[in-house]
Amino acid sequence: MGVGHSSLSSCSVDSLCIIAFTAQPKTSSFSNSNRQKPLFPTKKHSPFAVLKIGTLNCARVAGEMEIGKGIAAAGKPIVDLHGIDDGLIQKIVYDALVWSSLHGLVVGDRNDQRSGKLPGVGMVHAPIALLPTSFPESHWKQACELAPIFNELIDRVSLDGKFLQDSLARTKKVDAFTSRLLDIHSKILEMNKKEEIRLGLHRSDYMLDEKTKLLLQIEFNTISSSFAGLGCLVTDLHRTLLNDYGEDLGLDSKRIPGNTATGQFAEALAKAWTEYNNPRAVAMIVVQTEERNMYDQHWLCTVLKERYNVRTIRKTLAEIDSEGQLLPDGTFLVGGQAVAVVYFRAGYAPTDYPSESEWRARLLMERSSAIKCPSISYHLAGTKKIQQELAKPNVLEKFLESKEDIAKLRKCFAGLWSLVDSDITKKAIEKPELFVMKPQREGGGNNIYGDDVKETLLRLQKEVSEEDAAYILMQRIFPAVSPTFLIRDSICHKEHAISELGVYSAYLRNKESVIMNDQCGYLMRTKVSSSNEGGVAAGFAVLDSIYLT
Repeated sequence: MGVGHSSLSSCSVDSLCIIAFTAQPKTSSFSNSNRQKPLFPTKKHSPFAVLKIGTLNCARVAGEMEIGKGIAAAGKPIVDLHGIDDGLIQKIVYDALVWSSLHGLVVGDRNDQRSGKLPGVGMVHAPIALLPTSFPESHWKQACELAPIFNELIDRVSLDGKFLQDSLARTKKVDAFTSRLLDIHSKILEMNKKEEIRLGLHRSDYMLDEKTKLLLQIEFNTISSSFAGLGCLVTDLHRTLLNDYGEDLGLDSKRIPGNTATGQFAEALAKAWTEYNNPRAVAMIVVQTEERNMYDQHWLCTVLKERYNVRTIRKTLAEIDSEGQLLPDGTFLVGGQAVAVVYFRAGYAPTDYPSESEWRARLLMERSSAIKCPSISYHLAGTKKIQQELAKPNVLEKFLESKEDIAKLRKCFAGLWSLVDSDITKKAIEKPELFVMKPQREGGGNNIYGDDVKETLLRLQKEVSEEDAAYILMQRIFPAVSPTFLIRDSICHKEHAISELGVYSAYLRNKESVIMNDQCGYLMRTKVSSSNEGGVAAGFAVLDSIYLT
Protein backbone atom coordinates (compact mmCIF):
# COMPACT_ATOMS: atom_id res chain seq x y z
CA MET A 1 0.00 0.00 0.00
CA GLY A 2 1.50 3.33 -1.02
CA VAL A 3 2.02 6.10 1.49
CA GLY A 4 0.81 9.60 0.68
CA HIS A 5 3.23 12.50 0.94
CA SER A 6 3.13 16.26 0.96
CA SER A 7 5.55 18.58 -0.77
CA LEU A 8 6.77 21.86 0.65
CA SER A 9 6.03 23.73 -2.55
CA SER A 10 3.50 26.53 -2.45
CA CYS A 11 -0.17 25.90 -3.23
CA SER A 12 -1.06 27.67 -6.46
CA VAL A 13 -4.58 28.75 -7.41
CA ASP A 14 -5.05 25.76 -9.72
CA SER A 15 -3.76 23.30 -7.11
CA LEU A 16 -6.10 24.43 -4.37
CA CYS A 17 -7.17 22.09 -1.67
CA ILE A 18 -10.27 20.66 -0.05
CA ILE A 19 -10.74 20.48 3.64
CA ALA A 20 -13.47 20.02 6.20
CA PHE A 21 -14.23 19.57 9.76
CA THR A 22 -16.67 18.31 12.28
CA ALA A 23 -15.09 18.28 15.68
CA GLN A 24 -14.63 20.14 18.97
CA PRO A 25 -12.25 21.76 21.41
CA LYS A 26 -9.42 20.49 23.42
CA THR A 27 -10.67 16.99 23.19
CA SER A 28 -12.37 15.58 20.32
CA SER A 29 -13.89 17.95 17.91
CA PHE A 30 -14.44 21.43 16.60
CA SER A 31 -18.19 21.91 16.30
CA ASN A 32 -20.50 24.14 14.32
CA SER A 33 -22.90 24.49 17.24
CA ASN A 34 -24.55 27.78 18.15
CA ARG A 35 -25.29 26.74 21.71
CA GLN A 36 -22.85 29.24 23.20
CA LYS A 37 -22.32 32.90 22.44
CA PRO A 38 -19.37 33.28 20.05
CA LEU A 39 -16.17 34.38 21.76
CA PHE A 40 -15.26 36.69 18.89
CA PRO A 41 -17.21 39.96 18.70
CA THR A 42 -18.78 40.56 15.29
CA LYS A 43 -19.45 43.81 13.47
CA LYS A 44 -22.99 43.63 14.74
CA HIS A 45 -22.02 43.40 18.39
CA SER A 46 -18.63 45.09 18.55
CA PRO A 47 -17.69 48.77 18.78
CA PHE A 48 -14.17 47.91 17.60
CA ALA A 49 -12.99 49.53 14.41
CA VAL A 50 -11.63 47.44 11.57
CA LEU A 51 -8.10 46.18 12.29
CA LYS A 52 -8.34 47.00 15.99
CA ILE A 53 -6.17 44.59 17.98
CA GLY A 54 -8.15 42.94 20.78
CA THR A 55 -6.66 42.61 24.25
CA LEU A 56 -5.15 39.38 25.51
CA ASN A 57 -7.84 37.48 27.40
CA CYS A 58 -5.42 35.42 29.48
CA ALA A 59 -2.75 36.76 31.79
CA ARG A 60 0.21 34.60 30.89
CA VAL A 61 1.60 34.00 27.41
CA ALA A 62 4.41 31.57 28.13
CA GLY A 63 5.30 28.97 30.72
CA GLU A 64 2.95 26.48 32.29
CA MET A 65 -0.79 27.01 32.41
CA GLU A 66 -3.86 25.29 33.79
CA ILE A 67 -6.83 24.71 31.49
CA GLY A 68 -9.87 24.36 33.72
CA LYS A 69 -9.35 21.17 35.63
CA GLY A 70 -7.15 19.87 32.85
CA ILE A 71 -3.41 20.05 32.63
CA ALA A 72 -1.44 21.28 29.67
CA ALA A 73 1.89 23.00 29.38
CA ALA A 74 1.71 26.10 27.24
CA GLY A 75 2.81 25.36 23.70
CA LYS A 76 5.78 27.22 22.34
CA PRO A 77 4.65 29.72 19.66
CA ILE A 78 6.65 30.01 16.47
CA VAL A 79 7.34 33.67 17.25
CA ASP A 80 7.35 35.80 20.41
CA LEU A 81 4.06 37.67 20.09
CA HIS A 82 5.08 40.14 22.81
CA GLY A 83 8.06 41.13 20.69
CA ILE A 84 6.08 42.06 17.59
CA ASP A 85 5.41 45.75 17.06
CA ASP A 86 1.71 46.62 16.87
CA GLY A 87 2.37 48.62 13.71
CA LEU A 88 3.80 45.54 12.01
CA ILE A 89 0.79 43.49 13.06
CA GLN A 90 -1.51 46.15 11.59
CA LYS A 91 0.31 45.88 8.26
CA ILE A 92 0.17 42.09 8.19
CA VAL A 93 -3.54 42.06 9.09
CA TYR A 94 -4.31 44.60 6.36
CA ASP A 95 -2.40 42.58 3.76
CA ALA A 96 -4.08 39.35 4.89
CA LEU A 97 -7.55 40.87 4.46
CA VAL A 98 -6.73 42.27 1.01
CA TRP A 99 -5.26 38.93 -0.08
CA SER A 100 -8.33 37.05 1.20
CA SER A 101 -10.67 39.32 -0.74
CA LEU A 102 -8.67 39.06 -3.96
CA HIS A 103 -8.27 35.27 -3.82
CA GLY A 104 -11.73 34.11 -2.80
CA LEU A 105 -10.96 33.22 0.81
CA VAL A 106 -14.55 34.14 1.68
CA VAL A 107 -17.74 32.83 3.28
CA GLY A 108 -21.31 34.06 3.41
CA ASP A 109 -22.10 36.80 5.92
CA ARG A 110 -24.39 35.56 8.70
CA ASN A 111 -25.92 39.04 8.89
CA ASP A 112 -27.20 38.85 5.31
CA GLN A 113 -30.11 36.43 4.91
CA ARG A 114 -29.45 35.99 1.19
CA SER A 115 -25.78 35.08 1.60
CA GLY A 116 -26.47 31.35 1.94
CA LYS A 117 -28.66 31.20 -1.17
CA LEU A 118 -27.15 33.52 -3.78
CA PRO A 119 -23.45 33.62 -4.73
CA GLY A 120 -21.82 37.02 -4.68
CA VAL A 121 -24.16 38.37 -1.99
CA GLY A 122 -22.99 39.21 1.52
CA MET A 123 -19.43 37.89 1.27
CA VAL A 124 -16.94 38.35 4.12
CA HIS A 125 -13.43 37.02 4.61
CA ALA A 126 -13.26 33.58 6.22
CA PRO A 127 -12.18 33.54 9.89
CA ILE A 128 -8.43 32.89 9.87
CA ALA A 129 -5.31 32.73 12.01
CA LEU A 130 -2.91 35.52 11.12
CA LEU A 131 0.14 33.24 11.31
CA PRO A 132 0.52 29.45 11.01
CA THR A 133 0.61 27.22 14.09
CA SER A 134 3.69 25.20 15.01
CA PHE A 135 3.43 21.43 14.62
CA PRO A 136 6.14 18.75 14.99
CA GLU A 137 7.31 17.46 11.63
CA SER A 138 7.53 13.89 12.95
CA HIS A 139 3.85 13.88 13.90
CA TRP A 140 2.91 15.50 10.59
CA LYS A 141 4.64 12.67 8.73
CA GLN A 142 2.89 10.14 10.98
CA ALA A 143 -0.53 11.59 10.16
CA CYS A 144 0.22 11.53 6.42
CA GLU A 145 1.43 7.93 6.63
CA LEU A 146 -1.78 6.85 8.35
CA ALA A 147 -4.08 8.25 5.63
CA PRO A 148 -3.91 5.44 3.05
CA ILE A 149 -4.10 2.78 5.79
CA PHE A 150 -7.33 4.28 7.13
CA ASN A 151 -8.68 4.47 3.56
CA GLU A 152 -8.11 0.75 3.06
CA LEU A 153 -9.62 -0.05 6.47
CA ILE A 154 -12.81 1.93 5.82
CA ASP A 155 -13.26 0.34 2.40
CA ARG A 156 -13.02 -3.16 3.85
CA VAL A 157 -15.32 -2.34 6.77
CA SER A 158 -17.88 -0.94 4.34
CA LEU A 159 -18.00 -4.28 2.53
CA ASP A 160 -18.93 -6.17 5.71
CA GLY A 161 -22.64 -5.46 5.91
CA LYS A 162 -23.18 -7.86 8.82
CA PHE A 163 -20.47 -6.14 10.90
CA LEU A 164 -22.07 -2.72 10.30
CA GLN A 165 -25.58 -3.94 11.09
CA ASP A 166 -24.56 -5.94 14.17
CA SER A 167 -22.33 -3.20 15.59
CA LEU A 168 -25.08 -0.59 15.29
CA ALA A 169 -28.00 -2.86 16.26
CA ARG A 170 -28.40 -1.45 19.80
CA THR A 171 -27.88 2.10 18.57
CA LYS A 172 -30.66 1.59 16.04
CA LYS A 173 -33.18 1.03 18.84
CA VAL A 174 -32.61 4.44 20.44
CA ASP A 175 -31.31 6.66 17.63
CA ALA A 176 -33.95 7.39 14.97
CA PHE A 177 -31.47 8.97 12.54
CA THR A 178 -29.04 6.05 12.63
CA SER A 179 -32.03 3.71 12.35
CA ARG A 180 -33.14 5.32 9.07
CA LEU A 181 -29.61 5.06 7.66
CA LEU A 182 -29.47 1.38 8.65
CA ASP A 183 -32.86 0.78 7.01
CA ILE A 184 -31.51 2.11 3.71
CA HIS A 185 -28.40 0.00 4.13
CA SER A 186 -30.58 -3.09 4.75
CA LYS A 187 -32.57 -2.43 1.57
CA ILE A 188 -29.36 -2.21 -0.45
CA LEU A 189 -28.14 -5.48 1.08
CA GLU A 190 -31.46 -7.15 0.22
CA MET A 191 -31.08 -5.99 -3.38
CA ASN A 192 -27.66 -7.66 -3.38
CA LYS A 193 -26.46 -4.48 -5.06
CA LYS A 194 -22.72 -4.37 -5.67
CA GLU A 195 -20.94 -1.02 -5.54
CA GLU A 196 -18.23 -1.92 -8.03
CA ILE A 197 -16.86 1.65 -8.12
CA ARG A 198 -16.26 2.98 -4.61
CA LEU A 199 -15.13 6.52 -3.90
CA GLY A 200 -14.19 8.05 -0.56
CA LEU A 201 -13.10 11.63 0.17
CA HIS A 202 -12.11 11.46 3.81
CA ARG A 203 -10.58 13.45 6.65
CA SER A 204 -8.97 12.00 9.76
CA ASP A 205 -8.83 14.45 12.68
CA TYR A 206 -6.09 14.45 15.31
CA MET A 207 -4.91 16.32 18.36
CA LEU A 208 -1.42 16.18 19.81
CA ASP A 209 -1.78 15.28 23.49
CA GLU A 210 0.52 17.50 25.53
CA LYS A 211 1.03 15.08 28.42
CA THR A 212 1.86 11.94 26.43
CA LYS A 213 3.20 13.66 23.27
CA LEU A 214 1.07 11.21 21.27
CA LEU A 215 -0.84 12.05 18.10
CA LEU A 216 -4.35 10.81 18.93
CA GLN A 217 -7.22 10.41 16.50
CA ILE A 218 -10.45 12.22 17.26
CA GLU A 219 -12.57 10.80 14.47
CA PHE A 220 -12.54 9.65 10.86
CA ASN A 221 -14.94 11.56 8.60
CA THR A 222 -16.40 9.76 5.62
CA ILE A 223 -19.08 12.30 4.63
CA SER A 224 -18.94 16.00 3.74
CA SER A 225 -15.28 16.66 4.53
CA SER A 226 -15.39 20.40 3.92
CA PHE A 227 -13.19 23.52 3.91
CA ALA A 228 -10.73 22.02 1.46
CA GLY A 229 -10.91 24.88 -0.94
CA LEU A 230 -10.63 27.56 1.73
CA GLY A 231 -8.13 25.63 3.82
CA CYS A 232 -5.80 25.44 0.85
CA LEU A 233 -6.12 29.17 0.40
CA VAL A 234 -5.15 29.77 4.04
CA THR A 235 -1.98 27.76 3.44
CA ASP A 236 -1.22 29.92 0.41
CA LEU A 237 -2.04 33.09 2.36
CA HIS A 238 0.36 32.20 5.18
CA ARG A 239 3.15 31.39 2.76
CA THR A 240 2.59 34.74 1.05
CA LEU A 241 2.68 36.61 4.38
CA LEU A 242 5.88 34.87 5.43
CA ASN A 243 7.46 35.60 2.06
CA ASP A 244 6.73 39.28 2.71
CA TYR A 245 7.30 39.48 6.47
CA GLY A 246 9.31 36.36 7.28
CA GLU A 247 12.54 38.29 7.77
CA ASP A 248 10.86 40.59 10.30
CA LEU A 249 9.28 37.63 12.11
CA GLY A 250 12.21 35.23 11.83
CA LEU A 251 10.09 32.66 9.99
CA ASP A 252 10.66 30.62 6.81
CA SER A 253 7.69 30.17 4.45
CA LYS A 254 9.13 26.85 3.26
CA ARG A 255 8.30 25.35 6.67
CA ILE A 256 4.60 25.48 5.76
CA PRO A 257 3.80 22.23 3.93
CA GLY A 258 2.07 22.55 0.60
CA ASN A 259 -1.67 21.86 0.61
CA THR A 260 -3.13 20.12 -2.44
CA ALA A 261 -6.53 18.97 -1.15
CA THR A 262 -8.68 20.72 -3.76
CA GLY A 263 -6.61 19.50 -6.66
CA GLN A 264 -6.43 15.92 -5.40
CA PHE A 265 -10.11 15.77 -4.40
CA ALA A 266 -11.00 17.06 -7.87
CA GLU A 267 -8.69 14.46 -9.39
CA ALA A 268 -10.42 11.67 -7.44
CA LEU A 269 -13.88 12.87 -8.51
CA ALA A 270 -12.72 13.19 -12.12
CA LYS A 271 -11.22 9.70 -12.12
CA ALA A 272 -14.46 8.30 -10.68
CA TRP A 273 -16.39 10.16 -13.39
CA THR A 274 -14.10 8.59 -16.00
CA GLU A 275 -14.64 5.10 -14.55
CA TYR A 276 -18.40 5.61 -14.82
CA ASN A 277 -17.79 5.95 -18.57
CA ASN A 278 -20.53 8.33 -19.67
CA PRO A 279 -18.98 11.54 -21.07
CA ARG A 280 -22.39 13.29 -21.05
CA ALA A 281 -22.99 12.64 -17.35
CA VAL A 282 -22.44 15.24 -14.63
CA ALA A 283 -21.14 15.22 -11.07
CA MET A 284 -23.81 16.29 -8.58
CA ILE A 285 -23.08 18.11 -5.32
CA VAL A 286 -25.75 17.48 -2.67
CA VAL A 287 -26.06 20.74 -0.73
CA GLN A 288 -28.05 22.22 2.12
CA THR A 289 -30.83 24.72 1.43
CA GLU A 290 -28.75 27.55 2.91
CA GLU A 291 -25.03 27.15 2.39
CA ARG A 292 -22.81 30.00 3.54
CA ASN A 293 -19.80 27.84 2.86
CA MET A 294 -20.69 27.53 -0.82
CA TYR A 295 -17.43 29.13 -2.02
CA ASP A 296 -15.40 26.31 -0.49
CA GLN A 297 -17.51 23.93 -2.60
CA HIS A 298 -17.35 26.08 -5.72
CA TRP A 299 -13.53 25.95 -5.67
CA LEU A 300 -13.76 22.19 -6.15
CA CYS A 301 -16.35 22.55 -8.93
CA THR A 302 -14.16 25.12 -10.67
CA VAL A 303 -11.10 22.85 -10.67
CA LEU A 304 -13.24 19.96 -11.93
CA LYS A 305 -14.46 22.02 -14.88
CA GLU A 306 -11.24 23.82 -15.78
CA ARG A 307 -8.84 20.92 -15.35
CA TYR A 308 -10.97 17.88 -16.26
CA ASN A 309 -13.96 19.37 -18.15
CA VAL A 310 -16.36 17.68 -15.72
CA ARG A 311 -19.60 19.62 -15.32
CA THR A 312 -21.30 19.84 -11.93
CA ILE A 313 -24.80 20.58 -10.71
CA ARG A 314 -25.88 21.54 -7.19
CA LYS A 315 -29.09 20.11 -5.74
CA THR A 316 -30.74 19.83 -2.33
CA LEU A 317 -32.20 16.52 -1.21
CA ALA A 318 -35.71 17.90 -1.72
CA GLU A 319 -34.84 18.94 -5.28
CA ILE A 320 -33.41 15.50 -5.96
CA ASP A 321 -36.66 13.91 -4.77
CA SER A 322 -38.63 16.22 -7.05
CA GLU A 323 -36.40 15.99 -10.14
CA GLY A 324 -34.78 12.56 -9.75
CA GLN A 325 -35.58 9.56 -11.92
CA LEU A 326 -34.20 6.03 -11.87
CA LEU A 327 -34.09 4.24 -15.23
CA PRO A 328 -34.45 0.43 -15.49
CA ASP A 329 -30.70 0.01 -16.14
CA GLY A 330 -29.85 1.91 -12.93
CA THR A 331 -29.00 5.21 -14.61
CA PHE A 332 -29.82 8.14 -12.32
CA LEU A 333 -31.30 11.27 -13.91
CA VAL A 334 -31.79 14.61 -12.20
CA GLY A 335 -33.57 17.24 -14.26
CA GLY A 336 -33.06 15.00 -17.28
CA GLN A 337 -29.26 14.86 -16.82
CA ALA A 338 -27.45 11.60 -16.15
CA VAL A 339 -25.45 11.69 -12.90
CA ALA A 340 -22.13 9.85 -12.78
CA VAL A 341 -20.99 10.87 -9.29
CA VAL A 342 -22.97 12.02 -6.25
CA TYR A 343 -20.82 14.05 -3.84
CA PHE A 344 -22.51 14.68 -0.48
CA ARG A 345 -21.97 18.02 1.23
CA ALA A 346 -25.26 17.51 3.08
CA GLY A 347 -27.18 14.52 4.41
CA TYR A 348 -25.02 13.86 7.47
CA ALA A 349 -27.35 15.29 10.14
CA PRO A 350 -31.02 14.77 11.12
CA THR A 351 -31.74 18.42 10.27
CA ASP A 352 -30.90 17.63 6.64
CA TYR A 353 -34.00 15.37 6.52
CA PRO A 354 -36.95 17.55 7.62
CA SER A 355 -39.46 15.40 5.72
CA GLU A 356 -39.88 12.06 3.98
CA SER A 357 -38.94 13.75 0.72
CA GLU A 358 -35.28 13.88 1.72
CA TRP A 359 -35.26 10.22 2.81
CA ARG A 360 -36.81 9.20 -0.52
CA ALA A 361 -34.04 11.07 -2.33
CA ARG A 362 -31.34 9.31 -0.30
CA LEU A 363 -32.74 5.86 -1.03
CA LEU A 364 -33.23 6.70 -4.72
CA MET A 365 -29.57 7.64 -5.05
CA GLU A 366 -28.41 4.52 -3.23
CA ARG A 367 -30.45 2.31 -5.54
CA SER A 368 -28.91 3.90 -8.64
CA SER A 369 -25.71 3.03 -10.48
CA ALA A 370 -24.27 6.50 -9.81
CA ILE A 371 -21.07 6.51 -7.74
CA LYS A 372 -21.86 7.75 -4.25
CA CYS A 373 -19.32 9.71 -2.20
CA PRO A 374 -20.01 8.34 0.31
CA SER A 375 -22.19 5.30 -0.25
CA ILE A 376 -24.50 4.39 2.63
CA SER A 377 -22.00 1.74 3.77
CA TYR A 378 -19.11 4.25 3.79
CA HIS A 379 -21.34 6.67 5.72
CA LEU A 380 -22.06 4.06 8.40
CA ALA A 381 -18.40 3.00 8.54
CA GLY A 382 -17.57 6.53 9.71
CA THR A 383 -19.93 6.54 12.72
CA LYS A 384 -18.62 6.93 16.26
CA LYS A 385 -19.84 3.47 17.25
CA ILE A 386 -17.88 1.81 14.45
CA GLN A 387 -14.81 3.82 15.50
CA GLN A 388 -15.22 2.45 19.02
CA GLU A 389 -15.75 -1.11 17.76
CA LEU A 390 -12.59 -0.97 15.66
CA ALA A 391 -10.60 0.03 18.74
CA LYS A 392 -11.49 -3.25 20.50
CA PRO A 393 -8.83 -5.96 20.71
CA ASN A 394 -8.53 -8.23 17.65
CA VAL A 395 -11.09 -6.31 15.55
CA LEU A 396 -8.64 -4.60 13.18
CA GLU A 397 -7.22 -8.03 12.39
CA LYS A 398 -10.55 -8.95 10.76
CA PHE A 399 -10.01 -6.30 8.10
CA LEU A 400 -6.24 -5.80 7.69
CA GLU A 401 -3.46 -8.34 7.17
CA SER A 402 -0.40 -6.17 7.81
CA LYS A 403 0.67 -6.29 11.46
CA GLU A 404 2.75 -3.19 10.84
CA ASP A 405 -0.28 -1.23 9.57
CA ILE A 406 -2.40 -2.43 12.48
CA ALA A 407 0.25 -1.29 14.96
CA LYS A 408 0.40 2.15 13.33
CA LEU A 409 -3.38 2.56 13.62
CA ARG A 410 -3.52 1.40 17.23
CA LYS A 411 -0.79 3.85 18.20
CA CYS A 412 -3.05 6.78 17.28
CA PHE A 413 -6.24 5.41 18.90
CA ALA A 414 -7.47 7.37 21.89
CA GLY A 415 -9.39 5.52 24.60
CA LEU A 416 -12.83 4.51 23.27
CA TRP A 417 -15.48 2.62 25.22
CA SER A 418 -19.08 1.51 25.10
CA LEU A 419 -21.32 2.64 27.96
CA VAL A 420 -21.94 -1.01 28.82
CA ASP A 421 -18.41 -1.01 30.27
CA SER A 422 -19.35 -0.42 33.92
CA ASP A 423 -15.78 0.20 35.11
CA ILE A 424 -15.21 3.00 32.58
CA THR A 425 -18.66 4.45 33.25
CA LYS A 426 -17.85 4.59 36.95
CA LYS A 427 -14.55 6.37 36.26
CA ALA A 428 -16.31 8.85 33.96
CA ILE A 429 -18.80 9.70 36.73
CA GLU A 430 -15.95 10.19 39.20
CA LYS A 431 -13.77 12.22 36.86
CA PRO A 432 -15.99 13.52 34.03
CA GLU A 433 -13.40 16.12 33.00
CA LEU A 434 -11.27 13.29 31.57
CA PHE A 435 -13.96 12.01 29.20
CA VAL A 436 -16.19 13.08 26.31
CA MET A 437 -19.58 11.56 25.50
CA LYS A 438 -20.28 11.30 21.78
CA PRO A 439 -23.53 10.47 19.96
CA GLN A 440 -23.66 9.07 16.41
CA ARG A 441 -23.57 12.50 14.76
CA GLU A 442 -21.45 14.40 12.27
CA GLY A 443 -21.14 18.14 11.90
CA GLY A 444 -20.11 19.02 15.45
CA GLY A 445 -21.91 20.59 18.36
CA ASN A 446 -23.26 17.29 19.64
CA ASN A 447 -20.70 16.16 22.21
CA ILE A 448 -21.07 16.26 26.01
CA TYR A 449 -18.34 17.57 28.33
CA GLY A 450 -17.51 18.12 31.98
CA ASP A 451 -20.24 17.89 34.60
CA ASP A 452 -22.76 17.21 31.84
CA VAL A 453 -21.03 13.85 31.30
CA LYS A 454 -21.60 12.92 34.94
CA GLU A 455 -25.22 14.10 34.94
CA THR A 456 -26.03 12.27 31.70
CA LEU A 457 -24.46 9.01 32.87
CA LEU A 458 -26.28 9.15 36.22
CA ARG A 459 -29.57 9.83 34.43
CA LEU A 460 -29.07 6.89 32.09
CA GLN A 461 -28.28 4.59 35.03
CA LYS A 462 -31.37 5.74 36.89
CA GLU A 463 -33.68 5.29 33.90
CA VAL A 464 -32.34 1.79 33.14
CA SER A 465 -33.06 2.24 29.42
CA GLU A 466 -31.15 1.36 26.28
CA GLU A 467 -30.45 5.02 25.52
CA ASP A 468 -26.83 4.40 26.51
CA ALA A 469 -26.43 2.70 23.12
CA ALA A 470 -26.75 6.11 21.46
CA TYR A 471 -23.37 7.18 22.88
CA ILE A 472 -19.76 6.19 23.24
CA LEU A 473 -17.22 7.43 25.79
CA MET A 474 -13.91 8.80 24.59
CA GLN A 475 -10.75 9.81 26.36
CA ARG A 476 -10.47 13.59 26.50
CA ILE A 477 -7.37 14.92 24.78
CA PHE A 478 -5.48 17.91 26.16
CA PRO A 479 -3.39 19.62 23.47
CA ALA A 480 -0.81 22.30 24.12
CA VAL A 481 -2.02 25.88 24.49
CA SER A 482 -0.20 28.72 22.76
CA PRO A 483 -0.81 32.43 22.14
CA THR A 484 -1.85 33.37 18.62
CA PHE A 485 -3.61 36.04 16.55
CA LEU A 486 -7.12 35.19 15.34
CA ILE A 487 -9.05 37.31 12.82
CA ARG A 488 -12.82 37.43 12.41
CA ASP A 489 -14.90 40.26 10.90
CA SER A 490 -11.65 42.15 10.15
CA ILE A 491 -10.82 42.35 13.88
CA CYS A 492 -7.59 40.78 15.13
CA HIS A 493 -7.48 39.27 18.63
CA LYS A 494 -4.56 37.88 20.58
CA GLU A 495 -5.76 34.75 22.34
CA HIS A 496 -4.59 31.55 23.97
CA ALA A 497 -5.57 28.83 21.55
CA ILE A 498 -5.48 25.12 20.76
CA SER A 499 -5.49 23.42 17.38
CA GLU A 500 -6.75 20.31 15.62
CA LEU A 501 -5.18 18.77 12.53
CA GLY A 502 -7.31 17.13 9.85
CA VAL A 503 -5.58 15.11 7.14
CA TYR A 504 -7.48 14.57 3.88
CA SER A 505 -7.33 11.44 1.80
CA ALA A 506 -8.95 10.02 -1.34
CA TYR A 507 -9.71 6.40 -2.16
CA LEU A 508 -11.05 5.07 -5.47
CA ARG A 509 -11.53 1.41 -6.35
CA ASN A 510 -13.17 -0.24 -9.37
CA LYS A 511 -13.82 -3.89 -8.51
CA GLU A 512 -10.41 -5.22 -7.42
CA SER A 513 -8.38 -2.41 -8.97
CA VAL A 514 -7.29 0.38 -6.59
CA ILE A 515 -7.06 3.48 -8.78
CA MET A 516 -6.24 6.02 -6.08
CA ASN A 517 -5.26 5.81 -2.42
CA ASP A 518 -3.54 9.04 -1.41
CA GLN A 519 -3.12 11.55 1.36
CA CYS A 520 -4.54 14.82 0.00
CA GLY A 521 -3.54 17.86 2.02
CA TYR A 522 -4.78 19.01 5.37
CA LEU A 523 -6.94 21.31 7.46
CA MET A 524 -5.75 23.07 10.61
CA ARG A 525 -8.42 24.57 12.87
CA THR A 526 -7.52 26.79 15.78
CA LYS A 527 -9.80 28.01 18.56
CA VAL A 528 -9.78 29.85 21.86
CA SER A 529 -8.67 27.37 24.51
CA SER A 530 -11.31 28.36 27.07
CA SER A 531 -14.28 27.20 24.97
CA ASN A 532 -15.79 23.76 24.64
CA GLU A 533 -17.22 24.80 21.28
CA GLY A 534 -15.05 25.21 18.24
CA GLY A 535 -16.97 25.73 15.03
CA VAL A 536 -15.61 28.12 12.42
CA ALA A 537 -19.11 28.92 11.18
CA ALA A 538 -20.44 29.41 14.72
CA GLY A 539 -17.83 31.99 15.66
CA PHE A 540 -15.39 30.03 17.81
CA ALA A 541 -12.61 28.67 15.56
CA VAL A 542 -10.63 29.88 12.58
CA LEU A 543 -8.94 28.29 9.57
CA ASP A 544 -5.20 27.85 9.98
CA SER A 545 -2.13 26.14 8.51
CA ILE A 546 0.87 24.41 10.07
CA TYR A 547 4.49 25.46 10.52
CA LEU A 548 6.73 22.42 10.79
CA THR A 549 9.14 22.40 13.73
